[in-house]
Amino acid sequence: MPLSSLRGTDSPRLTGENDDHALALAESGALLPPVIVHRTTMRVIDGAHRVNAAKRRGETEIAAVFFDGTENDAFVLGVELNISHGLPLSLADRKAAAARIIFTHQHWSDRAVAAVTGLAHQTVGAVRRSTGDAAHLNDRVGRDGRSRPLDAAEGRKLAAEFLARNPGASLREIAKAAGISPGTASNVRARVLRGEDPLPRRRKSSTARTGSGRVRVVMPLREQGSTIRHLRSDPSFRSKEAARMLLRLVEGHATVEPEWRRIVEAVPPHLRPKVVELATSCLGAWQSLVDELNAADGKPAR
Repeated sequence: MPLSSLRGTDSPRLTGENDDHALALAESGALLPPVIVHRTTMRVIDGAHRVNAAKRRGETEIAAVFFDGTENDAFVLGVELNISHGLPLSLADRKAAAARIIFTHQHWSDRAVAAVTGLAHQTVGAVRRSTGDAAHLNDRVGRDGRSRPLDAAEGRKLAAEFLARNPGASLREIAKAAGISPGTASNVRARVLRGEDPLPRRRKSSTARTGSGRVRVVMPLREQGSTIRHLRSDPSFRSKEAARMLLRLVEGHATVEPEWRRIVEAVPPHLRPKVVELATSCLGAWQSLVDELNAADGKPAR
């Protein structure tokens, strides 16, 4: 297509094109891959440096592939493509892109935005909070395209209310109306039919207050030991190397936890900030595992 027909680019790069990179492409003599163009606006979605290089070579045409979609989706595609190849986007570029995608795709989960921008989902969550995202949607769409409620309890309540109005509804209808999985819908229906609360009671456990003042559920040490023994005795679990690695990590945590006080006393004051940072990083890693396990079961991330 003629270079003259292109109408610029909606680039995720905060500083614009890199002239040195475009010059290197122009002088390489290599055949330039097709650029991606938004058909409606004729803006370059991916390939601004290739367009620049073609102009430096004195060419008047360039190979192109058209994208049919909204301008917002075109920007998302541009970010995703720039993450996967070419001149890498900076961290600032990716955070700015995440903020824009959060605004235009408010129903997307943090993990879905993270997959497009190349950020950790925790970072996307921080960007979402910093932007003051106040959409307060009942659910968000994950990377697998499935919609999940942000609050599992709210989803169960909605399902129970829908059942009260539509006692003959199918599981698929209940799940769609409440934004929950068919499995959860089945559990809610069974509980309602038995005259039980749609919200299952939490198992008894102790609680601990974190430094931020939030309360987290803590499994008692005796119950931890029982669960570890159960995992160790299950052939379907211990037969996998990744599962055995998880078992070693959990066993190590269960062994160390009773020594927290002695460990705290052993850390010098000048090293405490670093240890806190390290422990927080480990906490985030474990939370990621929890989110992945919940997602595998169709449950919302916590």
